[in-house]
Amino acid sequence: MWDNLNTQLTAGMRWYVADRDWLTVFQLPPYAPDLNPVEGVWSVLRRTALANRASADPDNLITTVRRGLRQLQYRHDVLNGCLTGTGLPRRPP
Repeated sequence: MWDNLNTQLTAGMRWYVADRDWLTVFQLPPYAPDLNPVEGVWSVLRRTALANRASADPDNLITTVRRGLRQLQYRHDVLNGCLTGTGLPRRPP
C-alpha cells in the first residue's frame, strides 16, 4: 500500500514495481480535506476557541471545544463558508 509519499511516486520506484510481477501495489487516494466540511469547522475552532490554549486535563479540553462549537452554531456565515468548498448544499439562514 502506498500513501503517496514523494519517494513512492518516483520513476525509479515505478520501474522497480513494474519489473516484479509478484509485487502488487495499491495506491491510496490522496487526503482531501477540501471535500470534508468538518475540516473547515476544526480549522475555525483551532484559530478561535483553541488558539493559544493549553488544557490541564481532558475535561477542560472537552469544555473548551463544546463552548467553541456552541458559539460557532450561531455563525451561519462561517458554517456556510465551510460547506461552500465541498459543493454540499448551504444551510439556510
